[in-house]
Amino acid sequence: MKERAWLLAALLACAHAPAVPPPSPGALELIESEPVETSLDDGGDGFAGDGRSASARSIGGGLREAWQVWPKMIGSAQSSIDLAQFYVSDEGTSRLTPVIKALEDAVKRGVRVRFLADSGFAKTYPLVLEELAGKGAQVVKYDVKKQSGGVLHAKYFVVDEKVGYLGSQNFDWRSLQHIQELGVRFTEAHAVRALEDVFELDWALAQGAKPPKSLASPPPDEAPVTLLEDPRGLLPNDARFELPRLVSLINSARYTFRVQTLTYAEVPELTQAMVRAAARGVKVQLMTSDWELRPKTAAALKALDPRIEVKILAIPPASGAFIPFARVAHAKYCVADGERGVVSTSNWERDYFEKSRNVALLIEAGPVPKQLDQFFERNWTSKYAAPFDKDGDRKPPRISALP
Repeated sequence: MKERAWLLAALLACAHAPAVPPPSPGALELIESEPVETSLDDGGDGFAGDGRSASARSIGGGLREAWQVWPKMIGSAQSSIDLAQFYVSDEGTSRLTPVIKALEDAVKRGVRVRFLADSGFAKTYPLVLEELAGKGAQVVKYDVKKQSGGVLHAKYFVVDEKVGYLGSQNFDWRSLQHIQELGVRFTEAHAVRALEDVFELDWALAQGAKPPKSLASPPPDEAPVTLLEDPRGLLPNDARFELPRLVSLINSARYTFRVQTLTYAEVPELTQAMVRAAARGVKVQLMTSDWELRPKTAAALKALDPRIEVKILAIPPASGAFIPFARVAHAKYCVADGERGVVSTSNWERDYFEKSRNVALLIEAGPVPKQLDQFFERNWTSKYAAPFDKDGDRKPPRISALP
């Protein structure tokens, strides 16, 4: 009923505006990962009575978790699976283990599996990549540093060139159980084709080959879903560079602009756009992880215009032994007016836009932007979020860097 009411309101509001068709049912789905042993993960390891976690129902989005979705997506593949990941790491029997098995099973049934991994992190986490290659998957390591000075920071995969997935989840057992993440599954043809273009470009460059001659044309101007890409200078289509599209999104905000990211550093274009928004009366809210409390990074938050509200989201340690590179809010997304949003793999630091390979999805219609707004509100008002103390002397928590 809530969704029907939302659609009716949207139709009435846009009665005199150019028609922009919303995504078809099932074409877009937000996918979360919530740390266990927190109230953000009220559904626990199983399902609530209606098949959704309690935390998902609380935001009205019916969000499934990545560990539930990924094996089914991979298991549905009939011809191809293309993956680009920062790294892949499994430990024991985890929530990632069935995902890896699904890839191996896909190879067995004749599906072409191509896995593109960052060359630097492949040295740190080689085991699963070696196992996949041994089972018949094509594994290539990509040195983005040679191309643009950065890393392969994107996290995405495409099934049968028809279904895409991108988001903050690394291909890491911790991402599926001990880190807050957010991604999106989508079937919009232009966006999936554009993501496949990014993969084909990088697949060729990683092997020293020439880029494909034919890449997809840009989507129509009024497409409700658009793929965005980084870094500048290494794009199949320059019109899809993420940074200026984020600036445009902030500029479009009339009432609210909300952004959550792992880390924030001075990116003048984004900072200035948020200040302009706050000056015209937009409520601007920025939420980062507690890893941002390190002295070198906290300075950027302290320098922000006071009209920009800032909160820190801290995930408590898991019971038992300390888990490195975990127990953190790692999601990367923003939303304007609850009507237009971006789900990304980029943190808000310049190198993520200018040097490293990242991808994002701009969503300008349908119920997903509202779900993003609700997801933010749940985090912002949770017991894990607290206002950033610009003047206090807060010691950084026990942390390890995670890009």
